[in-house]
Amino acid sequence: MFDMLARQPDDPLLALIGLFRKDARPGKIDLGVGVYRDETGATPIFRAVKAAEKALLETQQTKSYIGPEGDAVYLDLLWSLTGGNKTGRAVAGVQTPGGSGALRLAADLLQGMGVKRILLGLPSWPNHASIFKAAGLEIVAYPFFDVPSQTVLFDRMVEALDGASAGDAVLLHASCHNPSGGVLTSLQWQEIAAIVERRGLLPLVDLAYQGFGRGLEEDVVGLRSLLAAVPEALVAISSSKSFGLYRERTGAIFAVAASQVLADTARSNLAALARISYSMPPDHGAAIVRGILESEALKADWMQELDGMRARIQTIRQSLAAGLKGRWPSLAAMADQEGMFSLLPLSEAEVLRLRADHGIYMPTSGRINIAGLKTSDVDAVVSKFIAL
Repeated sequence: MFDMLARQPDDPLLALIGLFRKDARPGKIDLGVGVYRDETGATPIFRAVKAAEKALLETQQTKSYIGPEGDAVYLDLLWSLTGGNKTGRAVAGVQTPGGSGALRLAADLLQGMGVKRILLGLPSWPNHASIFKAAGLEIVAYPFFDVPSQTVLFDRMVEALDGASAGDAVLLHASCHNPSGGVLTSLQWQEIAAIVERRGLLPLVDLAYQGFGRGLEEDVVGLRSLLAAVPEALVAISSSKSFGLYRERTGAIFAVAASQVLADTARSNLAALARISYSMPPDHGAAIVRGILESEALKADWMQELDGMRARIQTIRQSLAAGLKGRWPSLAAMADQEGMFSLLPLSEAEVLRLRADHGIYMPTSGRINIAGLKTSDVDAVVSKFIAL
C-alpha cells in the first residue's frame, strides 16, 4: 500500500540544516535554524537547567506516567510567569510536547468547538498554517508586516480583525514576532483587545520567546492586557527558547475563561484530545522548569543568564542595523525590533548567492536568526550583504 503515497517535499528549514552540515567550509555561518547560539557558536545549556537536572537525578523516585494533563505544579508556575494571575480570568492548562503540541491541541479544540476560520497575519511562523489546515480550519490571511519598509501594517491588521465574524479565531504572537521581529505597542495591544472583544473573536496567542524581547515581564504586557479584556482565550507556551529545552519538547496550552467551570471544561477537552493523540506528555523538561521556578536561587540564576542572552542579541541587532542601513535605509528599524529574528529584503537569488559564494545560510524568505551570529562575524557578514 505504500506505493499509493506520494513523496512529500522536505521541510525547507530542515533541509537547510542538512546542507549546512555538509558544507566543509570553515567560515560558514548558519542564520537559519531558530536556536540561540553563544559567542562560540554553541547552543548552551543554562546553568540552572544543569543544576535542576542534577537535583532531579538525585531525588526523582519514579518514571511512571504523569497523566494526560501533565505536571500540575509546572503548569501553575509557568502560568504565574506568563499570565501572572492578574487578569481576573479563570485559567486551566495542559502540559504538551513543546509549543507545537500546544498549538495542535488548540487547533483541534477550536475545530471541536465549531470554529471554522482562523485569522493569520503574514508572514508568520511557517508551521502555523500547516497545523491549522491539518485541524480542518480555514485560514484567513492578512498582511501583518512589510519587509521593504520594515514596518508592522497595523492598519491592515485592524481592518482584518474588524472584518472578521463572531466565532472566528485569531492567531496572535505575544512578543518577538517570528519571523519579522515586528513590535506591537501597548496601545496597539489595547486596541486589538477592544476589537477582539467587540467582534466576539477567540484569540489564540503563541508565546514562544518570553524574555528574548524586552524582558520577562515586558514581553507579556500585551498578553495580559488582552486577557483582562476578553472573556475567553487560548495561550500556547513553549519552553524551548526561554529555558533552552529545545530537544525536551516542553510546553503547555492554557484555556482562559470567565469562570473556573468553563476553564476546567476546556481543560478536560484538551486532555481528551491529548489522550487520543500522544497520550502522555514527556516529563523531563517540565520537571526541570518546575525545579528552576520552585527555587529562588535557580530562578534568579536563570533570569540572569537569560538577561545576558537577550542583551547579546540586542547588541548584534544594533550592529547589523548600523551596518546595513547604508544599503537598505529601512533596515535601521532592525535596531528597534525584538527577539531572535528579522526579515531582510533579499531576493531568493541573492539568498542562494550568499549560500553558494560565502557559506551564509538562511531560508529563501530572507529571515535571519540574529542569535546565530558571533559578534566577530558581524562586520564580515554585513560586507557580504552590502556587496550583493
